Parts: sequence; structure tokens; C-alpha cells
Amino acid sequence: MSDHNTWLARLTATTAPAAVIWIRLSVGAVFFFEGIQKFLYPGTLGTGRFDKAGIPASGFFAPVDGVFEIACGAAILAGLCTRLAAIPMIVNMLGALLITKLPILWGDAALFAGKSGWWDLIHESRTDLAQLCGSVFLLSVGAGPWSLDARLEAGIDE
Repeated sequence: MSDHNTWLARLTATTAPAAVIWIRLSVGAVFFFEGIQKFLYPGTLGTGRFDKAGIPASGFFAPVDGVFEIACGAAILAGLCTRLAAIPMIVNMLGALLITKLPILWGDAALFAGKSGWWDLIHESRTDLAQLCGSVFLLSVGAGPWSLDARLEAGIDE
């Protein structure tokens, strides 16, 4: 097996059962559709939201984030390079939690006026935490047998 095939085999390897498709569908769909909405509703979900949250160069970072969410979401949905696609989405969710949700603890979150404390933080972070956990899970176990990764892996083994 060549070095390229060894690298591809490690990237597409999966230990997940077929049921992982439910995690892939939910995580991938949320990222995919949220990425699209950053372009459909830039004032409230794209550049405007990034600007309101205090993210510098929001005109650059919001579209970049949207493109990553669309591309990685689609890859996760298809089960194509799932482990690789999960990595930027983990970074994305960590950034969302640290920049937009953590300030809720001390009542200083620009996107969540009137919210403060632990319970408001947990409530407003629920989707981000679910996406983070789902992405970490997919990075850990791979796409499962009903995926393009599994088909690629089968082709490499032949």
C-alpha cells in the first residue's frame, strides 16, 4: 500500500456502527443549513451577527465561516472525509461558545441582552454544545458503514 493510500485509509477508517448515520445527519444538516443562512440573512445571521458579537473583520470571517459550515456540513452528511470535516467544526463551535455564549455568565453578551448566569448560558449554548459533542464523536469514530468514507476504505483494501 502506498503512503497516499495509508493516509487515506487512516482518514476514512471507521469503528462506528451503522446507527452513527443519525449523528451524521443531525450534525451535518445543522452546519449545512446554518452556513447557507449566513448568506441568506447576512444582517441577522452572517456579517451583522458577527459584528454585533464584536468579532473583528466580520465582513471577512462571517462568509468564511458560512463556506466552512456549508462544505463541512455537506461532507459530514455524505460521510466523505468525515473526520477531517469535523475538525474545523469543532473549532467553529469552540469559538461560538467562547465568543458569543461564555459572556452570558457575567451578563455581558452582546447577542443576548438581559441574559446572565449559569442557567441562561446553558440554555443558549444547547445547540452549540450538541454540535460540539457530535463533531467530537464523529472525529473519534468516523462516518460509519453507510458513508462514502466506508466505500473509499473498501476500495483501498482491495
